[in-house]
Amino acid sequence: MQPTVEERLRSLGLELPVVTKPRGNFRPYVISASMLYLSGKGAPLREEGGTVPKVGAEVSVEQGRLYAQEVGLYLLALIKEALGSFERVQRVVKVFGMVNADPNFTSHTEVINGCSELLVAVLGERGEHARSAIGVGSLPKGFAVEIEAIVEFSEHGDA
Repeated sequence: MQPTVEERLRSLGLELPVVTKPRGNFRPYVISASMLYLSGKGAPLREEGGTVPKVGAEVSVEQGRLYAQEVGLYLLALIKEALGSFERVQRVVKVFGMVNADPNFTSHTEVINGCSELLVAVLGERGEHARSAIGVGSLPKGFAVEIEAIVEFSEHGDA
């Protein structure tokens, strides 16, 4: 018998965060037909008056990867809230990751791997996805990374 997503998370020493209300007039996710669209989520929250963390300058690739993993955990929490069960997940279709990067930084994929690797570790083949990883000049709230995703799901837990 395959371990559940929750069991896989526990074996990795991870737990799903609490889903928070969006700061603005948008939804954290939208369901259309059999697709779940997850709004972008960023990390870390910059302290008021703190410096804007640029990956490749103030933030290392490894720290950026850990931030991307943190966002991946939050996206998993949104999936569970939206669908009620990870068993309904057919597959993660697409991940779009943005890195608040120093202009000379070129390791965006290594940063966003933190999210991608987590999704595959806990969802198995259902977590394998298409992906884009880009560098940007800034992100809201001074995030170092922001990631959104699209998930295909079934009506019942027959994934």
